[in-house]
Amino acid sequence: MPTRATARKGCGEGPGRYPRLVFSPQGPSLRELCVQAFSSVERGYDLLAPKFDHTPFRTPDSYLGATADALSDLGPFDQGLDVCCGTGAGMAVLRSVCRGGITGVDFSAGMLAQARSAHPDATWVQADARALPFTENFNLAVSFGALGHFLPTERPALFEGIHRALRPGGLFALPVGAPPPLTSVAHWATLGFDLTMRVRNALWRPPFVMYYRTSPLPALRDDLMAAGFTVTTVALTVLGSRRDGSPRCRLIVARKPTDPH
Repeated sequence: MPTRATARKGCGEGPGRYPRLVFSPQGPSLRELCVQAFSSVERGYDLLAPKFDHTPFRTPDSYLGATADALSDLGPFDQGLDVCCGTGAGMAVLRSVCRGGITGVDFSAGMLAQARSAHPDATWVQADARALPFTENFNLAVSFGALGHFLPTERPALFEGIHRALRPGGLFALPVGAPPPLTSVAHWATLGFDLTMRVRNALWRPPFVMYYRTSPLPALRDDLMAAGFTVTTVALTVLGSRRDGSPRCRLIVARKPTDPH
């Protein structure tokens, strides 16, 4: 299960993908997952952090590699930021395309402790992604799998904070998967998961915000443009295509204009 609020990691969602229900033997037990699911998002991720990289919620290396390859054609960049960094998987992407320092921000102290151990040369900041403490510090920002932890009404604050954190001309890159076909198992699995989470949050406090079906590409594009970005997409063709030939995953490339007017 996955996160939310001081720079949340949307690890359970993956970058627009859907969960593979396969756990490593080193991963959490069913009991541990249940305890996490009935905790707050922050507390849940603190508990899960030591075993997180052994769960299907970690962003796959294939998605990280595809994102890095696409960004290499748009860079190089200087300072890089991973928003909702979790245990730091996205640092490999930033390190491959950034010439300067790299920074991860997350609200879970437990996840940051794991990230700091794995990447001691990076800078780590504990903060709420809806109120990022940066102003024009970075040339590139990325985020992997975090969107499910933000309600649609919270996305404007998230995107405005990322816009503020970037220097003029800076990029925000976000992989987003195509919705699964109506006839697929993934469609009904994610629908059932979201309904279950809505019932859980209606009956249990604190809430655990994690939804798979609240971030369609058109809505993300509208919210990013409202925050001041110009938005394009890049097909990550290496990740495959759907039956209709459309890409399974696209990289949203949101640029902060060099001219504020």
